[in-house]
Amino acid sequence: MKVIKRKLGKEKADGLAHIDSNTIEIDERLKGRYCLEITIHEALHILYPTESETAIIRKSKRLTKVLWEQGYRKIDV
Repeated sequence: MKVIKRKLGKEKADGLAHIDSNTIEIDERLKGRYCLEITIHEALHILYPTESETAIIRKSKRLTKVLWEQGYRKIDV
């Protein structure tokens, strides 16, 4: 899965999933826990393309909570 970071203001989205190209786009301005949640959310769309949006939201929030509690953080290099 390829991850592209760019500004998504014109698309009015924080993230996008392109199932046909196995690519997700994440708004480069996102930070912290919310960035993790959106990344997981869009990845789940690629992995489970028939899953409902409600189910994807529920699962991404749950996975984000578990990972965040375990100390997973983005480190800018």
